[in-house]
Amino acid sequence: MRALVADDAQQRIKEFIVERGLGPGDPLPTEAELRERFGVSRNSLREALKSLQATHVVEIRRGFGTYVGSMSLEPLIDGLAFRTVVGHRRGEDSLLELLQLREALEAGLMSSLAGRLDEDSLAALDGLVRRMHDEVAAHGAIDAATDRAFHLALYGPLANRLLSELLDAFWSAFHQSRTQDVGQPPENKDGSELARMHGRIVAAVRAGDAEAAEAAVHEHFDDIRGRLSHRDPQAGLRP
Repeated sequence: MRALVADDAQQRIKEFIVERGLGPGDPLPTEAELRERFGVSRNSLREALKSLQATHVVEIRRGFGTYVGSMSLEPLIDGLAFRTVVGHRRGEDSLLELLQLREALEAGLMSSLAGRLDEDSLAALDGLVRRMHDEVAAHGAIDAATDRAFHLALYGPLANRLLSELLDAFWSAFHQSRTQDVGQPPENKDGSELARMHGRIVAAVRAGDAEAAEAAVHEHFDDIRGRLSHRDPQAGLRP
């Protein structure tokens, strides 16, 4: 019964946020005010707030109060990564399925990007490709942070915050899965070629050639897929 009351309180708190037009960082009423408003016990309200905090809908700041949370996609990332790892352990191709989802979204966006990025955006991408080559020269691999930054910079100009966050969530879930003991790709892949693949995506986008840009994206994902297919299923996968 208490769980049902807490669930109802969660829904009413979310409705309150929407009705008042509140956003991340805005303060919510005190616990006493919320209990009076919704007619629930202290325990039920606190259970509701803790559940909402877990999904980033609210943020509880001890000694300061309760605020609207960041509403980030981190819970989605954790859920996707965990599901992928569990699926892998059950013999499913869950990591490849997550990769396929990323590929479909990213390749499908090339027609919206080709020939439409301004010089500042293209210069930022060029700089990230150069950094990739520098990292390969220094330690033989592209840093995960640089790869993530490249994808954020590539799709950022679409000016669709939700799309950017979702693409980043899929990237993060894939990377998190790979670092949680889901297989090890071979180490003999030329890191410089991986950097050049990213460079070919930028070149096609700059030239306004959507078909070539999409082909370059598929080439990049084919490479990742190929390395994953040769992994040792029992070995851990390093970033």
